[in-house]
Order: sequence, then C-alpha cells, then structure tokens
Amino acid sequence: MSTRQTIDIDELAHTAPIPVAARKGPLLASSAISGIDPATSEMPADLATQVDNLFANLGRILTVAGATPDDVVKLTFFVRQRSARDTINPRWLEMFPDADQRPARHTVVAELPAGVLVQCELLAYCA
Repeated sequence: MSTRQTIDIDELAHTAPIPVAARKGPLLASSAISGIDPATSEMPADLATQVDNLFANLGRILTVAGATPDDVVKLTFFVRQRSARDTINPRWLEMFPDADQRPARHTVVAELPAGVLVQCELLAYCA
C-alpha cells in the first residue's frame, strides 16, 4: 500500500496546520485553493485577479504533485456570488479547452473568509 505524500508550497501555505494538497497513490486532493498572490501573500481585492491567481495556483499544485490538468477529475468552486461563474468560465475554458475532456465541476455559493471571493478544491487521478 502506498503512503500519503503531503504537498506543500511555501507561498501557498495555509495558516492552519494542513497541507496545500495530499496524494496517495494516484489520488490527489487539495485543501482550499485561493486567489492569493504567491509573490506578495496578499489577497487581491477584485474577483478577476483572484480567479487568475487561483488558476495559476492550481497549476502550481498540479506541477508539484507530478500531475497535469489532464489528471483533474473534478473541481469544486466556492464563491460569494453565483455571478462569479462568468469570471471563472474563461479561465476554465483556457485550462480545459476540449469539451469532450473536461473534468466535472460544481460551483457552490458559500460564506468565505474575509476578502476571499473564490476558492476551489481539486480531485485528480494521476495514473
């Protein structure tokens, strides 16, 4: 049986004692991925920049975990307002351009920490 591998990225570290993601065998799951700017550790005020950062941070997590967007099975987005989907969709289509190869996705309106307008969680299968 394979052991669990903790995925940590200093610039994306959580304040709680949890990893950015964990991998066990081919299964990769993340903790909350936000739109924090890894260069400044600050959360941008606007949704568009948070979404851009979120997708960049998602890509960094996949890379560190030895995965690619092709390995993503599902993304769950947590947003303050349902209209955030309009800002998420262009980046979603950029990361997953082939309509026949897109992962599952769910968007949930949720109460998020102060200043956070969007977060996501990923589930990937990295064979």
